[in-house]
Amino acid sequence: MRIVIGSVITLAAVTLSMAQTTPQVGAPAPEVTLPSNEGKPINLKDYRGKWVVLYFYPKDFTSGCTLEAQSFQRDLLKFNQADAVILGVSVDNPESHKNFCAKEGLNFKLLADTDAKASEAYGSVKEYNGAKLSARNTFIINPEGKIAKVFTGVKPQTHSEEVLQALAELKKG
Repeated sequence: MRIVIGSVITLAAVTLSMAQTTPQVGAPAPEVTLPSNEGKPINLKDYRGKWVVLYFYPKDFTSGCTLEAQSFQRDLLKFNQADAVILGVSVDNPESHKNFCAKEGLNFKLLADTDAKASEAYGSVKEYNGAKLSARNTFIINPEGKIAKVFTGVKPQTHSEEVLQALAELKKG
């Protein structure tokens, strides 16, 4: 009996430590291919040569996530001028993303990570009532496909501005 309990604790500790490992600045961005709100698969490699803002968020249609998405939408022209693409990721399905984009007037892609594998690859998973959700983390990926900046536990109210500022600093060199 003790062996089983000990194994379960060890497995839980390993799972927890894996879930909390985020890619570090300078490391290659984990490659992911996920369906978008438009129903087409999107691969991060498709954006080589551009800056990518890959932001993870818990759930469509929730207050903090809506606020964060609206802020990115508000600043979309500034991101476009910085030659940066915004990609949002959550565990919601493509249909939920399509409806969320339509309701909120979002003109950037949301990616469906329904099995949370991409969220796990980016150390951006949390559990809520026994379900896996994407944790509110953001990664700026440079045109070469490497992690340039990591934001963890972001505040939805000011995050878009933080990302724009960091992007400007990164582009200065």
